[in-house]
Amino acid sequence: MEQIKIPEEIGVLPLRNSVLFPHAIMPISVGRRKTLSLLDEVVRNNELIAVVSQRNQADDDPDPSGMYRVGTLAKILKVVKLSGNNVNLIIQGLRRIRVDRFNNMEPFVRAGVSPLGEMVPAGGEDVEVEALSRSMVNQFQTLLQTSTQISADLGEMVLSAGTGDPERLSDLASSVLSISVEEKIGLLERHNLKDRIQKLVKIITREVELQEISTKIQSQVADEVGKTQRQYYLREQMKAIQKELGEGDDKTAELEEIQKKIDECGMPEEARKAAEKEMDRLSKMPPQAAEYTVARTYLDWLVTIPWSNQTEDNLDVIHAKKVLDDEHFDLVKVKDRILEYLAVRALKKDLKGPILCLAGPPGVGKTSLGKSIANAMGRKFVRASLGGVRDEAEIRGHRRTYIGSLPGRIIQGMKRAGTRNPVFILDEIDKLGNDFRGDPSSALLEVLDPEQNNSFSDHYLEVPYDLSQVFFLCTANMLDTVPPALRDRMEVMTIPGYTEEEKLEIARSFLVSKQMEAHGLTDENIEFSVEGLRTVINDYTREAGVRNMDREIANVCRKVARRIVEGAEGKTLVDTEKVRDLLGSVKYFREVAEWTDRSGIATGLAWTQVGGEILFVECTKMKGKGKLIITGRLGDVMKESAMAAVSWIKANAESLGLDEDMFEVTDFHIHMPAGAVPKDGPSAGVTLTSALVSLLVDLPVSSDLAMTGEITLRGKVMPVGGIKEKIIAAKSAGIKRVILPEKNVKDLDDVSDSVRDALEFFPVREIDEVLDLAFGTALREKAAAAAAAKDAKSA
Repeated sequence: MEQIKIPEEIGVLPLRNSVLFPHAIMPISVGRRKTLSLLDEVVRNNELIAVVSQRNQADDDPDPSGMYRVGTLAKILKVVKLSGNNVNLIIQGLRRIRVDRFNNMEPFVRAGVSPLGEMVPAGGEDVEVEALSRSMVNQFQTLLQTSTQISADLGEMVLSAGTGDPERLSDLASSVLSISVEEKIGLLERHNLKDRIQKLVKIITREVELQEISTKIQSQVADEVGKTQRQYYLREQMKAIQKELGEGDDKTAELEEIQKKIDECGMPEEARKAAEKEMDRLSKMPPQAAEYTVARTYLDWLVTIPWSNQTEDNLDVIHAKKVLDDEHFDLVKVKDRILEYLAVRALKKDLKGPILCLAGPPGVGKTSLGKSIANAMGRKFVRASLGGVRDEAEIRGHRRTYIGSLPGRIIQGMKRAGTRNPVFILDEIDKLGNDFRGDPSSALLEVLDPEQNNSFSDHYLEVPYDLSQVFFLCTANMLDTVPPALRDRMEVMTIPGYTEEEKLEIARSFLVSKQMEAHGLTDENIEFSVEGLRTVINDYTREAGVRNMDREIANVCRKVARRIVEGAEGKTLVDTEKVRDLLGSVKYFREVAEWTDRSGIATGLAWTQVGGEILFVECTKMKGKGKLIITGRLGDVMKESAMAAVSWIKANAESLGLDEDMFEVTDFHIHMPAGAVPKDGPSAGVTLTSALVSLLVDLPVSSDLAMTGEITLRGKVMPVGGIKEKIIAAKSAGIKRVILPEKNVKDLDDVSDSVRDALEFFPVREIDEVLDLAFGTALREKAAAAAAAKDAKSA
């Protein structure tokens, strides 16, 4: 090895958590980019490498300051490529070297090195080295007998390989010792053989002493464990003696109490077997065991959830109707459904609980209706909010193998209710999420299926639980995000937004008295006029429900309360002027019909989350190439309606008295004001058609006329949704006449008589009927005149 030529520049392999010694063979696994680049170079050119240890083992790319300057010249014996970029190497140390300088760091580390000390030939040592070598062998053999960290085979291999060669023996022994990297570096940098062996003997002697102390400690621990086991055995004997004497300890009393609850809670046979099995395990555990608390908590859940306890339903339909009417205005369809359930329940006692879904905009009273249903039926009420729930375990619970596991929200809600037939409201079911942990909406499929929920399985309980007597009530703002399979299991009841008259009645009957009481006011302090409440509804709120109206009424009450405290006297009459004085400038301006004689404008009706709105469609034309421009932040469906309107007009240009050639040299621009508000849906089809015809024939659409309906390419007027909200918006805007699809006439039954009587309705089936109503005879006269002029020109 003395004749091995060390290159002037050599690749460096940084090593983590270990040190390579001369004569030692070491397997290592590499995967770092620089190391892989180094291997490509070395294997290709059959070169040697310098192996140095790095100071910080967590450093993936050590710089020169992060590596020791003493290392080992080594050659690669074998390279095994694994999957990915990982490679296994077998390397052999040749001799000690010192890193004189680091030349570069890319694509791998290169350094200039020099030999550290001279090689000592076998058999060339003096008497002192021989004595130290024998002492090292003796101590190493002692360490092998007591240590569990160095296998006997490895130790024997070290001793046999180093026989007669102290240099080799010292390096091989140093490589297998379980000591720190710093200590191994200290042995590596000692190039003087005698100094190195002296240091090595001290380290091995220290390891032998540490191993003896460790063995002594283990023996003491074993004695303590044996003592603990004897104490446990004696305690068990003591319990048996106490049992014979009629005496008992705390654990016995606790187990007896649990057993009593198991006997009394009325759980079914399958659940009882699971409880008895867990009781048997619990009785055999010491209270100090970690598993004892887990089993104890599980039994607590089994005996506290209601298995047989249930409330008696109040089946008095008249009483239930009074409670529902007293606490909620309108909502006739929902109330009728509840009363029908009570009536059938009176005739059939084992009727399963219904599963209703109340869908509607925020603030219309969906959640509070659940409390009213519970009051009317005399049942317990429990609520679980599902908004933002993403984990299936939130519904079904966690398995008991997890630390801190609990049942899901369904079983937790049943425990809070204390009865097996509460009114259980699942709030915001449309806002369930899903991710890699599972889909909670899928877990609800079993809960909300009357054919399956009589044996609902919670992961924590692991026994079936009967939910068939629960009155499930779900709430949602939108049904689009509810999975179809889940929606199919529920009876959906849509709650539309309130009209102005309904809001006024709700405010007078419920909200004003509630806020007056909440703010310490009486009839002698404040009085709300009808005009004042209408001002609050129209000018300071824009919503389908009444939540913001409630806030604004509370705002008025707070300001009046402050004035009273500051010394104001007399009753405050809250009329229109007083509302604006207390609440400030108007927040919302309601659209009103545009009274104009200009052509190219038509008034449509639209549905929004906060109620109905009127919608103006404006059209203009300019010289061009037949291009259609659509603006106003319209959705794809509404853009397609505009295209359908243009296509119908082109197809019927002759009957409308239009020159067909004009479409080739004219661009059309359709715009819907309030450009920042997104708009979509097919309901504006007839309005778009009327506005375009108005522009092309230069006839204004009657300003007291509004319309809604979808148009087809054949000119058919198709039904649309949101009729109630649209008609209410038309009345508020001063519209007198409304055009609607003939198939939507049935929806007028949902509109109050006062609104219906204030408007004139025109059901239509064809777009020709719409145009006749919009322009009267003027359109036909113009078309006839245009046709006559064309015939005269041809003649």
